[in-house]
Amino acid sequence: MDPNLQLPLSPKTRSRVYNPFTYQSRPPIPSSLFVTPTQLPSLARLPLPEKDPLLLYPPPPTQSPSAIMQNEEGKMLDLYVPRKCSATNRIITAKDHASVQINIGHLDENGLYDGSFTTFALSGFVRAQGDADSSLDRLWQKKRAEIKQ
Repeated sequence: MDPNLQLPLSPKTRSRVYNPFTYQSRPPIPSSLFVTPTQLPSLARLPLPEKDPLLLYPPPPTQSPSAIMQNEEGKMLDLYVPRKCSATNRIITAKDHASVQINIGHLDENGLYDGSFTTFALSGFVRAQGDADSSLDRLWQKKRAEIKQ
């Protein structure tokens, strides 16, 4: 801003004026990080890592972001993943303690469990109305036709 510019602002609104110098996105990069052509031969003499000379920096550890979360204090927490009711398609809230999640196992042609299953989530609202049995039956009939069981 031009220091000679006079703005008709009261003391209360003067602090709300945007000042681009107060919002710096990052500190300036030091000039020592840039390599000049005269420094290249000295860089070639640097020792390389013993494990893999092409891998100067190991890749970051891969973890599923939906499994673990870290709070401001650095404590690892379980991440809450919201579910939807399979019957009504409503979101099941964290405080819905009457909701259930049911896994129904798939069988092979001999009637033995083949290791796969289908998961259905029913909200407390559906269970309170007494519609859980009919909803689960309707959902399973539809899913059974999809998987041809």
